Parts: sequence; C-alpha cells; structure tokens
Amino acid sequence: MDFATPLIPATLLRRYKRFLADCRLEDGTEITAHCANPGSMMGLADPGLRIWLEPNDDPKKKLKFGWRLVEHADGSFTGVDTALPNRMLKQAFMAGIVPDLAGYTTVRPEVAYGDRSRVDFLLTGDALPQAWVEVKSVTLARVPGRAEFPDSVTARGTRHMEDLAKMARAGDRAVIFYLVQRSDATEVRIAADIDPTYARAVEVAVAAGVEPVAYGTRISPTGVTLGERLPVIL
Repeated sequence: MDFATPLIPATLLRRYKRFLADCRLEDGTEITAHCANPGSMMGLADPGLRIWLEPNDDPKKKLKFGWRLVEHADGSFTGVDTALPNRMLKQAFMAGIVPDLAGYTTVRPEVAYGDRSRVDFLLTGDALPQAWVEVKSVTLARVPGRAEFPDSVTARGTRHMEDLAKMARAGDRAVIFYLVQRSDATEVRIAADIDPTYARAVEVAVAAGVEPVAYGTRISPTGVTLGERLPVIL
C-alpha cells in the first residue's frame, strides 16, 4: 500500500491530546500534524525523534499533515497510523495473499458479534468455516526484535478475546491477527506486565481454539506492504 502523497521528514517536538503532534520540518518551519493513533505510543512519541509526515491539500482537513512513520536510529521504521492495518489487510484478504486465510472469497468488515462488539473482518468461502478475524496493530518493542502487544491496558482488547473464544467454541474459526507495524520485528509476545488481564484472556481464548496469527510489514517512506509470518510466543 503506497502512501497517497510522498512523505516528508520532520522532527517531533511533542505529541499531545492524543491526536496532535507539533513537528519541525527540515526548513525550520513548525507545524501541527494529525496523529492517527489514540494509544499510548510507548517509545514512539519522545521529543527529538525523526518522523515522516504525509502532506495533504484537502480543504476539508484542518491539519495539512498526517504523522505516518517513526524512523529509528538503525534505519528501521515503525508505522503509527492505527487505521492502516485494516485497510491493508482488507486488500490482502480480498487478493488471497495471506496464507493462513487463503481460500475465502467474501470479506465483510465491521460485522456485529459477541458482547457489544464488531469484528474487524468476517471471511466466508465455499466449503470453509466462516472466520472471525480481529486485527491488532502492534508497535511496541522494548527488546530488539521483539514486538509486544498491548502497549497499555486494553479492556476492549480483553472483550475481543472473550468474543473470539465464544466463536471458536461454537465451531467457527476465530483469529486474533497481530499486524506488526515495525520493520525490525522477528517475533510477537504478549506484554503481560502491562496488562495481565488481557494476557490471561489470550491464554483462555487460545485454549478455546482461537488462532493467534502475526505478520510483519515492510515499511519505507513510500509505503507499507505485508511482510513475513512471525511467531507468536505466548
């Protein structure tokens, strides 16, 4: 998935009110960018970081820049747009290029299920059990190569695991899909020290038949594409 507009580099000055980030462009101009990430962004919002912004000329948008990437000292990247994983995976599922979920011919987003929830995707296909797929964007890394989820307490994530477990017990496929928006990750782990309740919900859901699946991403200032399958270590 290519970015709609070529990205430009900047320096992060501060992130505040969750959705705003003050930045300094390379010519010294200071601007405010939209931050499409309501999470904690642990390790990704420190002042002085080199980041990449997507300009826009949409008259309907108050802010003319969107924060898309963090560039790390080793040259690797992390994507910070939490809406990107679902957009990218919808295309990937429809194209049939995700081996774990190949063969499905219909992709329905935002289908109601469980306890006051909407699943990210419901996949159906001839002679295949329907697959309920919840997607989580993974950006945290506290140990080199190890991506972790979540980066803050997530009651919503716990509820999703409980809902997926119900689907699995009913005989459907249920998948928790961790899309790692880091180009430096080689594995995924659950951050039990950050949210032990979520970690326990994952254990219970997996025991009930929920499938933990993780894929990395290839990231550059030109775009983000689906990478290799990564092991999920529980």
